[in-house]
Amino acid sequence: MADPYLSSAVGAIPIELVPSRDHGGWLNALSPQDREQAQRHRFQAKTGQVCWLGQGTDNLRVAAGWDGASAIGALGGLPLTLGEGAYRLAEPLDEVQLLGWGLGCYQFTRYRSEARPVAQLVLPDSADHERLDNFVCAVQLVRDLINTPAGDLPPSVLAEEAAQVAGAQGADCRIVVGDDLLAEGFEAIHSVGRAAADAPRLIDITWGEPGNPLIVLVGKGVCFDSGGLNLKPAQGMRSMKKDMGGAAAALGLAQLIMAEALPVRLRLLIPAVENAVAGNAYRPGDILNTYPGLRVEVDNTDAEGRLILCDALALAAEDAPELMIDFATLTGSARSAVGAELSALFCNDNDLADGLLAAGRAVDDPLWRLPLHGDYNHMLKSKVADTLNAAPSPYGGAIIAALFLEKFVNGTPWAHFDIMGYNVRNRPGRPQGGEAMAMRAVFQYLEQRFKR
Repeated sequence: MADPYLSSAVGAIPIELVPSRDHGGWLNALSPQDREQAQRHRFQAKTGQVCWLGQGTDNLRVAAGWDGASAIGALGGLPLTLGEGAYRLAEPLDEVQLLGWGLGCYQFTRYRSEARPVAQLVLPDSADHERLDNFVCAVQLVRDLINTPAGDLPPSVLAEEAAQVAGAQGADCRIVVGDDLLAEGFEAIHSVGRAAADAPRLIDITWGEPGNPLIVLVGKGVCFDSGGLNLKPAQGMRSMKKDMGGAAAALGLAQLIMAEALPVRLRLLIPAVENAVAGNAYRPGDILNTYPGLRVEVDNTDAEGRLILCDALALAAEDAPELMIDFATLTGSARSAVGAELSALFCNDNDLADGLLAAGRAVDDPLWRLPLHGDYNHMLKSKVADTLNAAPSPYGGAIIAALFLEKFVNGTPWAHFDIMGYNVRNRPGRPQGGEAMAMRAVFQYLEQRFKR
């Protein structure tokens, strides 16, 4: 994708952002000719709606509507609507609004011969061009990974993508593959992925100065989820290329942290598998030994994401980090609770949760906290092992999954994001398809907490 931003351009066309609430007064203040033009085109200043004014004069400009609900949406619908050309703002906007322009330029064109023409925005002098590019590149990485079909993004390719990010940022990358997982104690990861032709693996990236505070990111990397022997129906399987959305979000966040040189010590863990069906697939009723030694009875092979995450979380907790954050497209229950456009947050630390929620509001990356209701742990009790991986109950599925993961964090301050990872409709700055949900909120929190 070409840079959505320009530092300068001769003849750039001004964009006037018109809040919906001010539409009447704005309309009355126009010249008669411009007022007639706006009325003829039924311009109501709705988000994404545009109207050309001053045509045939030296005052050519674009009026763009905005309802104020989404900062990303203020400019997010304009790059593809306006088409090719250079534009500038008639008045300064904040960083999140400017970022909306860059996010609205996104197109997934890997399997298409042509892309739509995209407008470019001349940034005001106060804007940080490099920083905006870093955000756009991180989101683009996440979207591209999620949008790529599973046939072109098996665990080995996801590992290659992660290694490329690490190499570009001067980070160290170690990948544990196949039966080596068993030798290092990652039986849960191995069990979930062993039936696939492409071997399971654990990606381990480290970066940063030794004296800086350690934070660990963990991302669920199920590159395709058939459900295993608890096979999903066709409708449920259709979108499962996105089941590595948590890994994509964690990798995108890691890239952004390194590009922006946050003063932290970063570790990124991505267990990457395909949950496939074969003669050696793990089974309901199997008992798996996890990295810390906790034995798990498999209630359902379609609750695989928590099994690969538990090994990674336990490994991360060994180093007593300042905090751990995981991203996972984990449960349909979370989508039933908060829908497809909010990230469900579970957290064992109230200050951390409050900070993340505030950060999400600040950067238009909405989160909603759900409870780690400990009384529901009774549903994870096994008669033959330390715990079940899922509850044979239709109630509180997202909470049950989070409670299972909590058993492996060893009291470390921890936030778990149960995300959709996908836009089910087109919105300004948020095109249908893969999405970096909760990523910018977490970066905002980390930057505020650990800034020098």
